[in-house]
Amino acid sequence: MTQTVRITQRRSVAGSSPNQRETVRSLGLRGIGKSVEREDGPVLRGMVKVVSHLVEVEEVSGGKSAAKDDQDG
Repeated sequence: MTQTVRITQRRSVAGSSPNQRETVRSLGLRGIGKSVEREDGPVLRGMVKVVSHLVEVEEVSGGKSAAKDDQDG
């Protein structure tokens, strides 16, 4: 079983570099307070590192599919 992480956007992309805005969009985030669940891996961790000041990451224990978006709010 692969590890899943929940990524939640906590800050606005306004004032961020174009690279950071595109990274947030590529992660599937569409606004402050929105969350997505993705399979953990080196590529995902690299993307999160670029925007670590804008997002919050938490590990999810089993259950949900990594492809399903979890819209909070």
